Amino acid sequence: MILTIRTDKPESEIGLFDSHTKVAYQSWYAHRQLAETIHHRISIILEDNNKTLGDISGIVVYKGPGSFTGLRIGMSVANALAYSMDVPIVAQSGADWTGKGIDALQNGQNENSITPEYGSAANITKPRK
Repeated sequence: MILTIRTDKPESEIGLFDSHTKVAYQSWYAHRQLAETIHHRISIILEDNNKTLGDISGIVVYKGPGSFTGLRIGMSVANALAYSMDVPIVAQSGADWTGKGIDALQNGQNENSITPEYGSAANITKPRK
């Protein structure tokens, strides 16, 4: 099973794939509750499909561009899962990010730790005096 995660916008998405076959896919309006809901949603999609974290053989994540906080939370969760389960992880972007990511995993690619691509430089405001 391959776990997919997309958290670049208020509507977050997770999926389970068996090779390129979509087994399950969920989207929810996470917005400011992403950090509180993503772990629960991963648990639900696994339970609903009689799977456990032990069944995950790889992780594909949408790397951006997108929301700074959303990408950071999603990638932190994905990196932690990949590291703790010792499974490969890749990040992709574009319309077919899942397909490209699954292909990369099947070709033996493993980024070990992924980082987001925000799409532009950070807009940091000057501190008030």
